[in-house]
Amino acid sequence: MTDILPNWYTQPDRPTSIARQGPDGRAVRVSVIVPCRNEGRNIGPVLEWAAPYADELLVVDGHSGDDTRAIAEELGATVLLDNGKGKGDALRVGIAHASGDILVFIDADGSHDPRDIPALVQPIIEGRADHVSGSRMLGGSDELHATINQFVRLFGSQVITLSINYSQGVRLTDSQNGFRAIRADVARSLALESEIPTIEQEMVIKTVRSGFRICEVATHEYVRSNGESNFRVLDVWFQFVKSWLYYLFFWRPQKRAAENLKAEKLGQQDSSAEETDSPGSAEPSGPGEQMRKARSR
Repeated sequence: MTDILPNWYTQPDRPTSIARQGPDGRAVRVSVIVPCRNEGRNIGPVLEWAAPYADELLVVDGHSGDDTRAIAEELGATVLLDNGKGKGDALRVGIAHASGDILVFIDADGSHDPRDIPALVQPIIEGRADHVSGSRMLGGSDELHATINQFVRLFGSQVITLSINYSQGVRLTDSQNGFRAIRADVARSLALESEIPTIEQEMVIKTVRSGFRICEVATHEYVRSNGESNFRVLDVWFQFVKSWLYYLFFWRPQKRAAENLKAEKLGQQDSSAEETDSPGSAEPSGPGEQMRKARSR
């Protein structure tokens, strides 16, 4: 009988830089999107540490009354204004304007460590995932245990995550974390609708139910650097429940990723057959081409 070694012993070190070349040899561009509102005291270090990993740094501002936008512009970020409807609206604005192949979402309050960005994007670049979520259950959190509000957050998050796992046949640990990376084409195909932080669970549920591949990496959630969050689960719990039930049990993808992939493969086979019959034709596309297309799970 072979002993099983602990995960920390067998797993390779977390990447500290992004190897941007995909399996097909194409350079992959990364857009880091930072939704924020009145985070002038916190956003500077986040942008400073995120910038080395970003080909494009987008700050989506919720019409801040402080110096958030000035600080972001000074640090080289492109600043966009959302429609004043909430975090979900800000992420959708960022998705619509981003030019990168991979989108990374990170909060502006210092609760996420930008040095985790390479670990989030690497599975996508290597073609092993379409969506990678940071997990506080795997990496720990400083904000889920000390107060009633935090307990409600943790309990609600776990109920929703377990329901996704057992209804969809996956094994996720965190469906609510705002720290994640996703292929840009996948994000746009999900047609996200949420205006508030329910967008995170919507993104996870739609990814799974549309047939895209999702995985997790351990990321730690820190206490926000300065100030207090205006988000209170007790104020929006009904919207979270409504979003959860609708997208998990009633919403239907217009066209599943598996069907798209099947059609693409058939088209590639037909194309390859035609090229084989033609003298002097170019070599067929390699498997790396699939990286940019939807895959079934």
